[in-house]
Amino acid sequence: MDQIILQILNGLDKGSAYALIALGLTLIFGTLGVVNFAHGALFMLGAFCTVTLSRLLGISRTVIDETRTDFLGNPLKVEIPYLYDWFGEATGAAIIDWAVPLSIIFAIPIMISIGVIMERGLIKHFYNRPHADQILVTFGLAIVLQEIIKYYFGANQIPAPAPEAFTGSFDFGAAFGAKAGAIIYPYWRIVYFCFAMILIGAVFAFLRFTTFGMVVRAGMADRETVGLLGINIDRRFTIMFGIAAAVAGLAGVMYTPINSPNYHMGMDFLVISFVVVVVGGMGSLPGAVLAGFVLGILESFASMREVIEFLPGINQVVIYLAAIIILLTRPRGLMGRKGVMED
Repeated sequence: MDQIILQILNGLDKGSAYALIALGLTLIFGTLGVVNFAHGALFMLGAFCTVTLSRLLGISRTVIDETRTDFLGNPLKVEIPYLYDWFGEATGAAIIDWAVPLSIIFAIPIMISIGVIMERGLIKHFYNRPHADQILVTFGLAIVLQEIIKYYFGANQIPAPAPEAFTGSFDFGAAFGAKAGAIIYPYWRIVYFCFAMILIGAVFAFLRFTTFGMVVRAGMADRETVGLLGINIDRRFTIMFGIAAAVAGLAGVMYTPINSPNYHMGMDFLVISFVVVVVGGMGSLPGAVLAGFVLGILESFASMREVIEFLPGINQVVIYLAAIIILLTRPRGLMGRKGVMED
């Protein structure tokens, strides 16, 4: 039972990332009808927003510390962050320590701007083109963004640690009166799951309970009729592209302590996120979220040592096998809508 609970927790953690990326993908496809293979790159750019802010917060000046010497007896040169001068050492150190959560504020305007520029500068020219053209051009854009990040940040992983308050693990057994030490899970992975739930809930609430969201949902169902009512639906769809980019970026921001940022992390999630979208049902936002968690939990159980010993390599293909089975039995996916990508 302990192993089952632990694997469910692992699955929810993986599923959170899958669901967030797939949610953004589905928002773009549902509003604009564009198959965006650059969406994984937006996840990567969000992660590197964290790296950028961490470096900005760590900008320092060099001073000579006469009280400390090196092995030759010379006074040591010490780097003092400017934040220490501006806010004091304790506050400055706390700001640097909380760089990852603070990156949320830093990343939102950047990711929305990138999304709007991407849509206005490139994607809008491919609305009426075949999906194959959309895939090729957005995949090419993803490679360009990936190489730009590689050029400026290098090819190696860049650690982005979680705040010190969230280091360590939570003992579920001790907390709920069971055997202590039986179920231990990292604090930050729990934080990431909670963050994903809040972000997913915020997106659904925005679409359901705001006038802007209601118009967007109406435009997704019947774009021409909404346009005839005098509403500039294209502008609203552009904003939705920016919001979808922000969702992917924030998923990357908070994922950095779990998986250190690197230039190819977007590609690592891209194929799986598209499988999630297809399994959930093209254009279905609830389906994308549901499929993300279902496939995340399934992959987690397939990664158990006992399962791998019985079926070597199953953890590498279980998501695709599940997708084949689901699509054979439900061709539109778990919650797919009739007529979407069926022409």
